[in-house]
Amino acid sequence: MSYYKWQHNEKLGVYFPQAVVQGEPVSTKKIAERLARISTVSLADVLAVLAEMPGVLSDYMSQGKSVRLDGLGTFRYTLETTGVQNEEDRDFQKQLKAVRVSFVPQREGAVSRGIAATRPLVPNDIEWIEWQGKDEDLGEDEGEQGIPNP
Repeated sequence: MSYYKWQHNEKLGVYFPQAVVQGEPVSTKKIAERLARISTVSLADVLAVLAEMPGVLSDYMSQGKSVRLDGLGTFRYTLETTGVQNEEDRDFQKQLKAVRVSFVPQREGAVSRGIAATRPLVPNDIEWIEWQGKDEDLGEDEGEQGIPNP
């Protein structure tokens, strides 16, 4: 089950539900252990592949490609930049503020005639329960506005 809490936006004067995360993030080792249990691959093999994955993704994205992992989604580089008014002032290195990785979860199905596409990472049957705990119980992955960081 997933949790939400009510957040007040003082600027707009409205309350809205916001997803919350409990405790610490699930570790790579825990993910690897579960993958090893549900497959024929050993824990060591899963850990080895997961350890190499960021470098492989980075290598392909550095070549200007996006990377699609079936059942998961697509990764690509995006840029945070500043603009200049005059064409002669263009300077990529000076205007570049940050390089970020954009992730878009995979969609399944077509969006047509009232039939919405689904995303495997976001099941349709999530059970949402209002968070009754204290904010101190939430993980340190909480973002500035209570939005969990990836």
